[in-house]
Amino acid sequence: QTPASRAKTPQSSSRKRWFRCARACPQEPLKAFVSNGAVAKRPETSLVVNRAANPGTYQGFVPDMQRRQLMNVVLVSTAAVPLFVALGAYLWYFVPPVAAGAGGPQLCGDLDGAPISYASWVKTHKANARELVQGLKGEPYYIISTEEGIKDFALLSVCTHLGCVVPWDKAKNKFCCPCHGSQYDENGKVVRGPAPLSLALAHTTTLNGNLALSPWTEKDFRTETDPWWK
Repeated sequence: QTPASRAKTPQSSSRKRWFRCARACPQEPLKAFVSNGAVAKRPETSLVVNRAANPGTYQGFVPDMQRRQLMNVVLVSTAAVPLFVALGAYLWYFVPPVAAGAGGPQLCGDLDGAPISYASWVKTHKANARELVQGLKGEPYYIISTEEGIKDFALLSVCTHLGCVVPWDKAKNKFCCPCHGSQYDENGKVVRGPAPLSLALAHTTTLNGNLALSPWTEKDFRTETDPWWK
């Protein structure tokens, strides 16, 4: 046969249809090849994305701008409230304590809060001794003993700088603050800073035979000024 006749044989035509089918549908060329010589078309690919088949696509609720602003306000408020509480507590630490009590005498208490007998106090304390008791509002006050009994005033032991309890230093005859070095004389008058004010005063008295304190409202006899602890 001539080359021209071989090109027109059924075997040559079948091969051409096979190659056209393979190009049209490369995945399954045998199914696309039909006996009548028709060539199957390539299936069209849909451009619509099936969200159910794509688990990576977000399908939840998207809040609008107003709801986002509300959520931001809630978050900021939640964080700001404890911050302001902590800041207020920190600033309150620097406020000098104020001694105050009721208008009438208030019984002094020992470590357990029990009333203290005046007679037993005088018997067990020497002159110039200073010991703490629970005084006005339960604050620690120094009772100062004398040869005859006790002085007519008591001293609040809270330092006017940052509120530390000030111990009595018998060797120096002063109240010396261990926190920042403030010092007060034997009557509680400030003689060395950084404390800005003298120790608060209270009147000493007796109530049914027990030690008692009452508020000091007149001028401070140590500085001749009005009491700062009112």
